[in-house]
This record gives sequence, structure tokens and C-alpha cells, in this order.
Amino acid sequence: MAEIWLTQEEINKREERLEYLKNTRRLEIAEMLKIARAFGDLSENAEYDAAKNEQAKNEYDIVQLENELRSAKVIDETALNLTMVSVGSTVTIRLGGPRGVKTTYRIVGSAEADPAAAKISNESPIGSALLGHKQGDKVDVTTPGGVQKIEIIGIGK
Repeated sequence: MAEIWLTQEEINKREERLEYLKNTRRLEIAEMLKIARAFGDLSENAEYDAAKNEQAKNEYDIVQLENELRSAKVIDETALNLTMVSVGSTVTIRLGGPRGVKTTYRIVGSAEADPAAAKISNESPIGSALLGHKQGDKVDVTTPGGVQKIEIIGIGK
């Protein structure tokens, strides 16, 4: 698995989720299996099949989270260079020229991206185009909707 960039906050969330899946959820599923077995014939037992499917999904999720956490690289927010856009930066940009729309995004790793929360991936067209640029730079970004003209107004944590 390739390395993924995560903030410490996101790593903490994933560790909590993993702990829940390994301890609490496994016990809940074991109880579901116990109850389903009590219904009798397992070959025609829908509750048992559903519990086994839930168990398989839970184990898959555990392996996924363990792999992600093993290959995670922490975005060190205290070491961010505020003169240049990097993963972890909060960037205020203007889209479409001097009278365009002003918006702020946080550049995060792809596993943490959430456009609705203004978190864009460092691998997205806009995120990757902004990396390495400075305040005042104007960047042309090719997006699925065409070429966007972007001006970097500010860089922060």
C-alpha cells in the first residue's frame, strides 16, 4: 500500500475507530451469531447469514484501517512553511480572475479529502497544482470542467 498523508487528528479518529471495531463491534457481532445459532438450522438461517456477512465486513474494515495506519505519514502542522503551499496548508484562493470567487481550502492527503468540508486532496487537480506555489502566484489548473485561473491570496495553517 502506498503511503498516505493524514493529520494527527485524522490518525486519532482512525485509531479510535479501529479500537471500536476490534473490541466493541466484534463482541456485538459475536452476540448476534450466538442468537442466530439459537434459531436452529444454519443452512436456512437468514439471521446467521447476515451476522456472518457483518463479521466479514468488520474484519475487512479492521485490516483496511490497520494497513492505512501502518503506511500513514503524519502531516506535521507545526513544521508547515507558510511561504509555500504544501500538504497541510490552508490556502485562500480566488477562482476566475480578479473578480472571481474567493474560497479557502485545506490541502490534505487523499484519504482525508472531504470537499464538502473544504478539504481537498494533494492529488486533486487544484490541490496538486497549488503545491509549491507562493502567495500572489497565479496558476492555471486543468480540471474536468476546463482550465481554471487561480490566484493564491493567502497561506496558513
